[in-house]
Amino acid sequence: MPNSPESAEDRMIARYFRPLACHPGAFGLGDDAAAVTPPTDCDLVLKTDGVIAGVHFFPNDPPEDIGRKALRMNLSDLAAKGAKPLGFLLALAVPTGIDEAWIAAFAAGLGEDATRYGCPLLGGDTDHTPGPISVSISAFGTVPHGRMVRRSTARTGDCIVVSGTIGDAALGVRLRGDPSLGGSWHLTEAMRSWLEERFLLPQPRNALAEPLLQHAAAAMDVSDGLVGDLAKLCRASAVAAEIDVERVPLSEAARAALAAEPALLETILTGGDDYEIILTLAADKLAHFRAQAQAAGVAVTEIGRVQGGDGVRFTSKGRALTFARPSYSHF
Repeated sequence: MPNSPESAEDRMIARYFRPLACHPGAFGLGDDAAAVTPPTDCDLVLKTDGVIAGVHFFPNDPPEDIGRKALRMNLSDLAAKGAKPLGFLLALAVPTGIDEAWIAAFAAGLGEDATRYGCPLLGGDTDHTPGPISVSISAFGTVPHGRMVRRSTARTGDCIVVSGTIGDAALGVRLRGDPSLGGSWHLTEAMRSWLEERFLLPQPRNALAEPLLQHAAAAMDVSDGLVGDLAKLCRASAVAAEIDVERVPLSEAARAALAAEPALLETILTGGDDYEIILTLAADKLAHFRAQAQAAGVAVTEIGRVQGGDGVRFTSKGRALTFARPSYSHF
């Protein structure tokens, strides 16, 4: 359409992203900014996170899953704060060679999850880049005023609880890089798929947001590894913790890999990309929290206790473990 007053970028946004902008404050992406009024007596919870090809996903991953992963990473943080999703902003940078079919699939996957989690697109930006694909999302949620669950409020004596299973994604990315490991680890095809899927598509625990608001003393999502993220929570709260490694929940696939190669324990505990929730709560609240989590379809496991002092100890059969790299870090 050479004589159209709209640019190719305008047409792309209208075709693929405007349908995702169903919140009235997004103005159909027809303005330079969105305007959103949070619910009465609520605080806004703000979060931004992104993914880059070759760092957070493989360049040949399905575009619809790349869109889902980028949104779910942010939703995981909102869930850990007890926040209900409100909407998100998107910044997408694509290199030459990315065609309209890729954009269509990316937007479709992103849109499906925006609907699934009640988190509509509010606006954003699209760019061309000489580098790899980059997707950055800023997500917004709401919590009742003054009640956001922080990482700095754990208390001595609290139980330490984690959702889901730990280490699957870290094993999944290793498996993607070297498929022969599946044979070395004695994995079935279903186990291989489970580990790879856990890396490709996080499962944000938004169903736990309300139980967290009711019961948690402190919480954060596990994105950089259980060891490192629990250490961050303890430092912020000026407390210590002791974790019984035998109680850390592992999937059948992770257990099979660990049985074949015991040294994988460090990868499982420190590797990152779990997108589960680590939380502390008073012992007398554990049973009720566990019941609510079960009703929401999310498994939760008590793995240790908060103690006085500083530092985090992971013990196995009474022996303290040490880790060469306790936490995933980009730097």
